[in-house]
Amino acid sequence: MTAEAIAVRVPGRSFGHDLRAVKVVLHRELLRFVNDRTRMLSMLLQPVLWLFVMGTGLGSLVQGAIPGIDYRTFMYPGMISMTVIMTGMFSAGSIVWDREFGFLREMLVAPVSRGAIVIGKCLGGAVVAVGQGIVILAMAGLVGVPYSPSLMLTLLFEMFLAAFTITAFGVTLAARMKNMQTFFGLMQMAIMPMIFLSGAMFPLANLPSWLHALTTVNPLTYAVDPMRQAVFASVSVPPEVDAMLNPGVQWFGWQVPIPVELGLVAAIGAALLGVAIAQFRRAD
Repeated sequence: MTAEAIAVRVPGRSFGHDLRAVKVVLHRELLRFVNDRTRMLSMLLQPVLWLFVMGTGLGSLVQGAIPGIDYRTFMYPGMISMTVIMTGMFSAGSIVWDREFGFLREMLVAPVSRGAIVIGKCLGGAVVAVGQGIVILAMAGLVGVPYSPSLMLTLLFEMFLAAFTITAFGVTLAARMKNMQTFFGLMQMAIMPMIFLSGAMFPLANLPSWLHALTTVNPLTYAVDPMRQAVFASVSVPPEVDAMLNPGVQWFGWQVPIPVELGLVAAIGAALLGVAIAQFRRAD
């Protein structure tokens, strides 16, 4: 008696399947975040401490040097950036967790492109990070920033752009990681210097040449600066204080326009997304 082979039909890949995969991965990221209240609170604690404790302390030191503005108003855009950056990176780190527990392998063998999985992951991390950033936006009035609809919409767009780019960076790092300890160690080594060199906590004016060079080549600088310029355009600041705290980014004396800065962040995000997709296509 001859056994007959049973044909198994595997659904072909299509744009519709890939789009559905993006939606499923995005939805899973949102559910994972909403159900983890401890993570939500821990991600907010650090920027809130920096803003209200560190900002108040530093403000008392420089109160006479920068009249007409609360130093926490200056730090506010940087704290928004810190919130979305840290949240986006932690969202990307869940890839390593999925690999350890075998869920990532199940996603990779699904009849969808691996690029769709990466895009869904980056979008999910960006949306989660913006959700955290909205909580910081709600504190605007506490640091002298007006609740202007145009300002809030501008900051939301800039937050999403920064969050997507940093999540793509995190996914690129996590694509080949085997355990969470390695990822978080590498994340701290990469992200903390970038945050400190982005102008999130100190003005970019009158820096030493070596420090100015580091801030100029730091991609996060071009995410923080548009947020600060948007905030300073909405508050009343003496011209000399504005020049001191909000000088913008300069390349060899040329003031970099905000659209160029945002375009640079978007280009870096797209490039990192491409690298992450390539990493996943080589993954086991």
